[in-house]
Amino acid sequence: MNTHTPGEASMTRTVLVTGVSGHIGARVAIALAADPEIDRVIGVDTAPPPSPAGEDGAVLGRTEFVRVALRSPDLIKVIRDADVDTVVHLSLVSGPGGGRVSGTGGGRPAMKEHNVIGTMQLLAACQRSATVRRVVVRSTTAVYGSSPHAPAVFTEDTEPVEVSHSGYARDATEVETYVRGFARRRPDVTTTTLRFATLMGPRVDSPLTSYFSQPVLPTVLGFDPRLQFVHEDDAVEVLCRTARADHPGVFNVAGDGVLLLSQCARRTGRPVIPMPSPAFRFVSGLARGARLVDFSPEQLALMSHGRAVDTTRLAAELGWRPKYSTAAAFDDFLRSRGGPGDLPRALVDWLADFVTGR
Repeated sequence: MNTHTPGEASMTRTVLVTGVSGHIGARVAIALAADPEIDRVIGVDTAPPPSPAGEDGAVLGRTEFVRVALRSPDLIKVIRDADVDTVVHLSLVSGPGGGRVSGTGGGRPAMKEHNVIGTMQLLAACQRSATVRRVVVRSTTAVYGSSPHAPAVFTEDTEPVEVSHSGYARDATEVETYVRGFARRRPDVTTTTLRFATLMGPRVDSPLTSYFSQPVLPTVLGFDPRLQFVHEDDAVEVLCRTARADHPGVFNVAGDGVLLLSQCARRTGRPVIPMPSPAFRFVSGLARGARLVDFSPEQLALMSHGRAVDTTRLAAELGWRPKYSTAAAFDDFLRSRGGPGDLPRALVDWLADFVTGR
């Protein structure tokens, strides 16, 4: 049983943040480094985040950047030598094209090795540490799956009705399994798992933000899935809050409310082309091949069946609610992308006729 009291502000002196070459990882590292009560923040990744000045780590402010892979034995040395007490693990990548796996040959095998084996190595390093007292892990609501048999709303205790056998959702499921094992072996360490809904915001680059930025939005005929988003600012805030104080357990993180895909499409002002499921998958495959939208199988399922989660547990634990609702997060993203595309109406009609076989 965990010996910490939930919400206890136990001492946070040295924080290690993984995945700082990513947008959220960099923002979390910068925010924690700006906290005067935290002595050191160490950001690790295989590459620093892009810096306008072209200087490694310059964009991270006071954060000390260390170039190291999760699978490297050097990670143990970093944690030991710095007397790290808090680890914030943000290094999971959602697609084979993720920058942090590019150096290992790319593709799905490299993605799985980075996500799953890398997390195992990180947790092993934490287990051997005499100073680590808190571990925060970023996960995803994709672990619940998307299915016509799913409940209207998933709670943290709901079992997934359809387990993904590949991709990011599968990796996240395995990562959570290893986190639970670590928590049993080290009950003196507070472990927090945050299952984030789809991130949304001006600087988020994801398959869904790419999809909603296209001049035409294909949808699955006969389906209008419910979608939930969490704004990037709220994601950073909840990660920082759980890094600064003990909040053991698993928590869903999402903005209040849901949006139907049709509501999202109307907000974009872009034309919509409903198409049968096989045609949607075909078009998605073409878009993926052209590197326009990198839709994985679980994201294709989301576009048919949607997913919504309950966030009551998070609100009760932190005494905090996200600043942005799902709708407000989506609207903020849209403001950053400008108006709808100007694809000629005749071309839209021709595409609709082509994919529906008329």
